[in-house]
Amino acid sequence: MKQLTLVAELMSISARTAPKAAGKDFIVTAIVEGEDLEALAAKMYEFGQRTGKKNFDRDGANVRSSEAVLLIGIKDAQVLGLNCAACGSEKCIKPNTTEGEFKGPQCAYRLLDMGIAIGSAVKTASLLNVDNRIMYRAGVVAREMGLIDADFVVGIPLSATGKNIYFDR
Repeated sequence: MKQLTLVAELMSISARTAPKAAGKDFIVTAIVEGEDLEALAAKMYEFGQRTGKKNFDRDGANVRSSEAVLLIGIKDAQVLGLNCAACGSEKCIKPNTTEGEFKGPQCAYRLLDMGIAIGSAVKTASLLNVDNRIMYRAGVVAREMGLIDADFVVGIPLSATGKNIYFDR
């Protein structure tokens, strides 16, 4: 459904134009659809089996039933330099020194920027009556697959059917 690609593009604009701390933008986005969407769903199942982590199969089924997934992340985000300790360190941290499902640590203000960008994006989907759900698990696997070059990422699958497919899970 080409309309949902357009919605994902509009959501990406909302993420891009969302307010950012000190006006510095480290937000990255990507749209997954077609064969890549099916591959993402399959890899989510595999990831859950490989790691023993719960609900990757459930969320993979949702991704498979979706028309598109918008990925929103942060890349090479610099610390704000406030020494605020919100990240858990007394002084500003050196970001991206640890590799796991995501790179970290991250400045709390940059994660807030990402949260505001995500909120702006899903607001746009809501205004257009497109069902969606913010998924940590889709972000983990999309990053592992190289579908987006980001240090921390979430996926937002999109659907427009007679019933919200993300509701009864």
